[in-house]
Amino acid sequence: MVSHPSLRAALLAAILAAGCATTDPEAQSDSSGMTSGTGTPVAAAGETVAVGTANRDAADDPEIWVDPADSSRALIFGTDKQAGLYTYGLDGEVVQFIPDGRLNNVDLRGGFPTPSGERVLIAASDRGRGGAALYLMDPATLRVTPWSVAPLDLTEPYGLCMARLKGAFVIVIHSTDGQVRQIEVAAGADGAPVVREQRRFGLATQTEGCVADDVTGRLYIGEEGRGVWRYPLDPASGSQGVLIAPLQPGVLVADVEGLALMRDGAKTWLIASSQGDSAFALWRVDGDTPAYSGRFSVIGGAADPVTGTDGVAALGGAVGRFGDGLVVMQDDEDTAGVTPTLGSARQNFKLVDWREIKRALGLE
Repeated sequence: MVSHPSLRAALLAAILAAGCATTDPEAQSDSSGMTSGTGTPVAAAGETVAVGTANRDAADDPEIWVDPADSSRALIFGTDKQAGLYTYGLDGEVVQFIPDGRLNNVDLRGGFPTPSGERVLIAASDRGRGGAALYLMDPATLRVTPWSVAPLDLTEPYGLCMARLKGAFVIVIHSTDGQVRQIEVAAGADGAPVVREQRRFGLATQTEGCVADDVTGRLYIGEEGRGVWRYPLDPASGSQGVLIAPLQPGVLVADVEGLALMRDGAKTWLIASSQGDSAFALWRVDGDTPAYSGRFSVIGGAADPVTGTDGVAALGGAVGRFGDGLVVMQDDEDTAGVTPTLGSARQNFKLVDWREIKRALGLE
């Protein structure tokens, strides 16, 4: 429940602003006419409160943070692409909301050095201001503060992911026309951001999902109408990509949306959101050649089914009550408790226990 007066006021202002905004190509729900869950059924363990913007395409991309010293301290971040950035607890309740415009994808990395001490650096692609919106979270208080916006010469910043590369904090942002920018971000002595471009390259068509593997130095980008590409994260290794997972019926169906990595011991899986048939495809990627490992859909359990899904996030190890890891995904139609007479369409994020996915797909 949103109980704080200032939080209620911020949410109301964001909803009103979204309702008055000019309709854009991303304003309509993606679920219309899509198949509902063609993968192996996996039950949801919970869900978040719906984002404040109703009757428009709104909830987009989640990310997960856990305190490395105390796994009971964990948060989920989620974007309302018409309004701003949410912070949720693992119970799905809103912890904080920052009304900050048209944010699309979100990612984070901890241990970011600043003059005030280490912070969690959070970045979101900012379609309204044309760049990457930057935030800092104090790991002691768990409060998120807007920091800055890194402007970029992109048509419309859309996909985003973060990485650690040779000690540097790196953000990869790409546009609706496939152009990619990779930047390095640091905090200067005065606390202001210092941004340096590392490289730029492009894909042929629209991209969105993006995830980086800090351990292997691999970057994965989803081209919505083609499949999943792998690139070297280090600019010194070039920008030649390999299409590791092309679109294929029954495996990966357009649009290719969110990408996430699940690290479970020595094993790492790439999870791709197959929006066209409301499923999630998995490949084991810790070796040289990706190995397809199956697909699942979120049906039943503690929430309504996931349909027309967009962003997805994953984090291995203990995350609160999720002993082996947690997967969070956007649900394009949060239908629980909604009846046709209400005339509202809501979107939110579903939580899935990684152990349930492993059991369903035989990944143990």
